[in-house]
Amino acid sequence: MKAAQLIAPRMYDMVDVPVPSLSGGGPDRVVVKTNRICLCASDMPSWAYDHGEYPQVPGLSAHECLGTVTESTSPTFAAGDLVLSVPDGSIGLAEYFVSTAERTVHLPDGFSNEILMAQPLGTVIWACRKLPNLLGARTVVFGQGPMGLLFCRLFSNLGAKTIVGVERVPERLALSEAMGATHAVNPDEQDIVAAVRDINGGVMADIVVEIVGHNTETLTTCVSLVRRGGTVLAFGVPDDAVYPVPFAQMFGQNISLIGSVGPDCQHDYPLAIDMIHQGRLDVTPILTHDLPFTAADAQRAYELFVGRKDGAVKVMVHME
Repeated sequence: MKAAQLIAPRMYDMVDVPVPSLSGGGPDRVVVKTNRICLCASDMPSWAYDHGEYPQVPGLSAHECLGTVTESTSPTFAAGDLVLSVPDGSIGLAEYFVSTAERTVHLPDGFSNEILMAQPLGTVIWACRKLPNLLGARTVVFGQGPMGLLFCRLFSNLGAKTIVGVERVPERLALSEAMGATHAVNPDEQDIVAAVRDINGGVMADIVVEIVGHNTETLTTCVSLVRRGGTVLAFGVPDDAVYPVPFAQMFGQNISLIGSVGPDCQHDYPLAIDMIHQGRLDVTPILTHDLPFTAADAQRAYELFVGRKDGAVKVMVHME
């Protein structure tokens, strides 16, 4: 089978490797023939950072995948089942991958390609389960990449009163209102604290989501945007083991800090699938690119996605 392989930082090649097998692999496992992949910010470090030893494992890095089961040791899945599945070790940038039954769910009849967004949406649903009641809440979503835009859409569906999308990239900020934000703010052009206070009639937000990640500054900014007794949700991927945060301010103002990563796959993915398949949550505005699975296009997919080129938000890759 074909698999994309990192041969140097930010450089893919296409290699031939054996199709994976479940022989001796234990129960509740599946092999999936890949149909479609979508890139995620959590895949970015594998491609963008220098990991010292190359080539890397073939298939790194993709974990948002649709496909067809070809082999199974699970009573839940059989060959021919159409599934959404998260590959072992994010080794999904390949024609086949291995996963567990726990990270795999069935797809409904007549689904469209947009159903792939159920994987990232499932992680947003998981995070929202941890938050206070959103009905009538004043919210800020700091970062309007794919995940931030999904937060805006779900917050809107859940009845938030105000949803302030914060983003420096103009093309992404322009999508905020299309994805449910009530206000869009560029922090390079406005005082973000003053803007949030003005939007909310003189008070700060009840809930603020930090969804930029890969730095320490934005989490501190989010603390300044939340009211006394409010909640900050840390969703962006951290690069550092220890973050400096204004703890005295959080302590003195009774601010809650919640971290969230991953979903409850068997609970959150099916709900996300239903929302998208039934037309209750529109994800089409964020699906900006769809490329074939070749060495050149796998490379281009990452360059578009990580470089935010050509208005890229969610970049999909499809098999021939």
